[in-house]
Amino acid sequence: MTRVGLTGGIASGKSTVSAILEELGAVVIDGDKLAREVVERGTPGLAAVVEAFGTELLTPAGDLDRPALGKVVFGDEAKRRVLEGIVHPLVFERYAALEASAPAGALVVHDIPLLAESGRADTFDAVLVVDVPVETQVERLVRDRGMERADAEARIAAQATREQRLAIATHVLDNTGSLEDLRARVLEVHAELTSSGSGSGS
Repeated sequence: MTRVGLTGGIASGKSTVSAILEELGAVVIDGDKLAREVVERGTPGLAAVVEAFGTELLTPAGDLDRPALGKVVFGDEAKRRVLEGIVHPLVFERYAALEASAPAGALVVHDIPLLAESGRADTFDAVLVVDVPVETQVERLVRDRGMERADAEARIAAQATREQRLAIATHVLDNTGSLEDLRARVLEVHAELTSSGSGSGS
């Protein structure tokens, strides 16, 4: 099994790369999806979040009000760390279980938005970083997600810097060109990872 970490800043195109890798037969484990699952209604994760931040973060139906939580933790380093302290261990537990059930010899891709922040980059055979300039991220958030420019900049500032992400990369996937350019680069990297076996052992 080759274990690959995939990361990139918000609006870098990481989900697109993830989807292409999945098409190519990789087992993709999506960190964002797991982060939502571990705080679903009725989970110990949600109970811990409510205990830390209060019941006002619940919707009338009893689900986590993600936008409300976002407002509380973005821009507040200490609160963000409390939230990460609850969610990250639960997510990594799920990662381990999903990885254990992957077929032998699989290329297992861990799609982890906060890989540079987690300090776990060195636990993977390879680290793919989807890279775009910060200005491109801002433009995409404003254009595609209807964010205010200041909000977009705050979201980007709350993540690792572009330099911090590039520092952990074994493979950089530049996503400033067309979708075809990106797909060609993903195919290239996929071929390299599947032909060489484990990046660290060969």
